[in-house]
Amino acid sequence: MFRGQTTMKRNFLMGAAALASLATLSACGGGAGSDANAPAPAETTAAVEAPAATETPAAAGAGATLEYASFTTDAAAGEKAFAACRTCHVFDEGVNRVGPSLHKIVGRKSGSVAGFSYSDANKNSGITWTPQVLFEYLKDPKAYVPGTKMAFPGVKDDQKRADLVAYLEAQSK
Repeated sequence: MFRGQTTMKRNFLMGAAALASLATLSACGGGAGSDANAPAPAETTAAVEAPAATETPAAAGAGATLEYASFTTDAAAGEKAFAACRTCHVFDEGVNRVGPSLHKIVGRKSGSVAGFSYSDANKNSGITWTPQVLFEYLKDPKAYVPGTKMAFPGVKDDQKRADLVAYLEAQSK
């Protein structure tokens, strides 16, 4: 091979590796990504119905805060939504990845997982991860905790987010 061809091939391979890395990181982006590579659920979880609130999701107007409890949630559907989180988070106690372990996340104080390097914003937020707080936070983490290191744009679909929170709750028991 000529010297120019070797350099071109190396540059191509480096670019391909960079794109593969970006694709892997973009899995943390959630949204309308495919669940094709997600592992099959170990067991099917029946739908979990949350207690009804006074306001239904459809009745919440612009600027209104939706109540997590106003949704009928499905932990099995939430497991599918969690596929976007799996790149950065696991439920194993003491196992941190790009993000901290989500072992017993519901009811836990923000910034409290040993061995994880949190942002000051997250450590000092005073947040306790209740289902309602998770529901609001997961819509837009950077808006909810300005200064967080979490590079996740959020789950904009309210029902998918409610299902995801139901899955996090089920994993926290």
